[in-house]
Amino acid sequence: MTTERYNAREAEPRWQAKWEERKLFETTADDGRPTYYVLEMFPYPSGRIHMGHVRNYAMGDVVARYKRAKGFSVLHPMGWDAFGLPAENAAMERKVHPKAWTYDNIAAMRGQLKSIGLSLDWSREIATCDPDYYEQQQRLFLGFLKAGLAYRRKSKVNWDPVDNTVLANEQVIDGRGWRSGALVEQRELTQWFLKITAFSEELLGALDHLPRWPEKVRTMQKNWIGRSEGLLVRWALADAGKARVAGAISEVEVYTTRPDTLFGASFLALSADHPLSAACAECDPKLAAFIEECRRAGTSVAALETAEKMGYDTGLRAAHPLDPSLSVPVYVANFVLMDYGTGAIFGCPAHDQRDYDFASKYGLPITPVVAPEGVEPQSLIADAAYDGDGVLVNSRFLDGLTVEAAKEEVARRLESETLSNAPVGARKVNWRLRDWGVSRQRYWGCPIPVIHCEACGVQPVPDDQLPVLLPDDVTFDEPGNPLDRNLGWRDVSCPTCGGPARRETDTMDTFVDSSWYFARFTAPDAATPTDKRVVDRWLPVDQYIGGVEHAILHLLYSRFFTRAMNMTGHVGVKEPFAGLFTQGMVVHETYKDAAGDWVSPSEVTITDVEGSRQAVKAGTAEPIEIGSIEKMSKSKKNVVDPNDILDSYGADTARWFMLSDSPPERDVIWSEAGVEGASRRVQRVWRLANEAAERGAPVGTDAPADIGPAADSLRRAAHAALARVGESIEKFHFNVCVAATNELSNALSQALQTTTDVGPDMTFAFREAAEILVQIVAPFAPHLAEEAWAALGHDTLVAEARWPEADPALLASDTVILPVQVNGKKRDEIVVSREADNASIEKIVRELEAVAKAIGDKPIRKIIVVPQRIVNVVA
Repeated sequence: MTTERYNAREAEPRWQAKWEERKLFETTADDGRPTYYVLEMFPYPSGRIHMGHVRNYAMGDVVARYKRAKGFSVLHPMGWDAFGLPAENAAMERKVHPKAWTYDNIAAMRGQLKSIGLSLDWSREIATCDPDYYEQQQRLFLGFLKAGLAYRRKSKVNWDPVDNTVLANEQVIDGRGWRSGALVEQRELTQWFLKITAFSEELLGALDHLPRWPEKVRTMQKNWIGRSEGLLVRWALADAGKARVAGAISEVEVYTTRPDTLFGASFLALSADHPLSAACAECDPKLAAFIEECRRAGTSVAALETAEKMGYDTGLRAAHPLDPSLSVPVYVANFVLMDYGTGAIFGCPAHDQRDYDFASKYGLPITPVVAPEGVEPQSLIADAAYDGDGVLVNSRFLDGLTVEAAKEEVARRLESETLSNAPVGARKVNWRLRDWGVSRQRYWGCPIPVIHCEACGVQPVPDDQLPVLLPDDVTFDEPGNPLDRNLGWRDVSCPTCGGPARRETDTMDTFVDSSWYFARFTAPDAATPTDKRVVDRWLPVDQYIGGVEHAILHLLYSRFFTRAMNMTGHVGVKEPFAGLFTQGMVVHETYKDAAGDWVSPSEVTITDVEGSRQAVKAGTAEPIEIGSIEKMSKSKKNVVDPNDILDSYGADTARWFMLSDSPPERDVIWSEAGVEGASRRVQRVWRLANEAAERGAPVGTDAPADIGPAADSLRRAAHAALARVGESIEKFHFNVCVAATNELSNALSQALQTTTDVGPDMTFAFREAAEILVQIVAPFAPHLAEEAWAALGHDTLVAEARWPEADPALLASDTVILPVQVNGKKRDEIVVSREADNASIEKIVRELEAVAKAIGDKPIRKIIVVPQRIVNVVA
């Protein structure tokens, strides 16, 4: 038996070179086999991979290698989400061009990913900053423009006056730009939009036909699309209010999904951008100042949810639509968005927590109008709003009705009432989803391929002038978009009239780049965005893998883009991803020194002192505080560099640990002990393969006619593990797969150690079990598998071997486990022969202590045996 340890450092690059030499993982356009497309979300080229990358791509690689072994033509490509603001920041900070920074990072990360041994088709590699890629993206944009799916309009934006750029809502922190710290201004700019709302209904409905997507992701998308059925309700302003706004605005229209709660209304609240707010501010400087304060605070949903609810009483009052003798005050409030509904709400504090907080702050009435029958309504709202079900109370003619019945009754009444010769109420379906603003005032992005001419208006760049290339001669020594300052690039002739014109200097949101890359991978060299015949063969992606943080925007935009490309004739499908898996994060302990500064794991030594883990700074006695387990982040220094692990243990150990420690949808806790355990298992497989090679039958030996009990037992263990691994890979239960390989390792090890009388049946069983072990290990630890496969005497590659078929006869068991229920509740289980008759089973059940305890003094009235399934005891 070999005494040499498996040498990952020597073996891994050797096998990677063989795979590359044979082009094993390159996929041809049409080889006749069934197709399988597995794709992980491509990375941003930041310069270094992290452990999250290792986990993400190892998962996809397991699936790709398994499906390839099962006889599929597998497409498993890699690329780079390469445009974006970090490259421009690097250009300013390091005095380097974004292109040079990006491509240097791509080269470094490509080398790191190759060292993991991923079965990727590198011949299809793309980067979104490649002109070949963004030329086709420009063609797509012009196709969308022609189809009416791209358009320009004015919209309010957050403007950073120092960086001279538009900021997303999430980039406005306490009213200031996230990078410059400058007070953000609200500006109205003409922006480019993609008409995602054209597919609102379809995007929502199709989610119910994606069974291989996580339910939580589908729910998140449904909430983001936000279809609601409600009522538009017109509230007349009281006479005094009309006078205040000079008669220009006489009513406020409110959209509500809860018209049943109208008798609980205690105020109206307007967005700071509502026309009535502006009208009132003209004669109220304090209101004008409040509106400016609201505009600086950011308008993201997250910001509004967490911000203190603030309002300004305009002095106006609005007449209640169901009883004009009642009126409520009209506020301008910081939590109302102009771009949802009508930019105005009625507040029902008793049944909405946001309204409850607002009413409590400003001393407004809180009247419960929905309560469970028999419950005192006022008791429901002692500390918070009540959002449960019930019947209507304190609501006059609605009292006693269910919520749904009350909604219908209010709608019926208000549809029949009139205000200014129009119905007071009108049913309406509303959507939370808004069109996608894609204009960005940045250099490092895909240029929008249009030209602006004073005489001709917006003109598409002619096809023969594509791509619109980014100029290289730009500078980043002053704020703002360098494209605006590059006159040689910006100023052009109009393609229609030949007069002076200007290029569009906005570039596309980088989410555009990642919304169709999966289609480009199918034909990365095509002269058009897609090769229709090829793309329809591969799409939708069979298995897409990535973080849940992309559950909404990236996935929703990709679903929209696929539909838009379908409309413009580039693809024949409408959904991009048939299956989706969202993996958990890689987390690690955090450490702090006595000064409270974060300390990296590489600087910490952990010891066990009388059963308690103690930490000191490496090489010193300085105590280190062991903190909570959190997502790996540079800010908290709890990052483990994959290169350190690859250098010390090898890629297979890192992959094995990542896939074995916990279910892949959960977070994996990185630990040195866990990595060392994975390393021991790698070495164990190597030793078993070598020992089986020495004691087993030669390669290609057929099973002998006579199989003894010991050989039969080992064969059953091997085929059970084979079946279990195959089933578990299909279900993404990778930790179960690793457990199955460990069980087979145990069985093979025990057989090798205890079997002294070795006949042809046992030598065959040794070889068969070892070969199955190596093949089921191969998707997880491919370099080890190749080395062990060679040690077993094969002159082929395990990466080219077909997946073995489990023998059904060896999976069958002579016994069966039967759950035992007493009066419908499981109390125990028994193991009996498959051939056991009912009388034998009843005898065993009557003697069970758990059954006796469950029935107590009661007699057993009947025992019902469902053959090979369950036993029911009725007492």
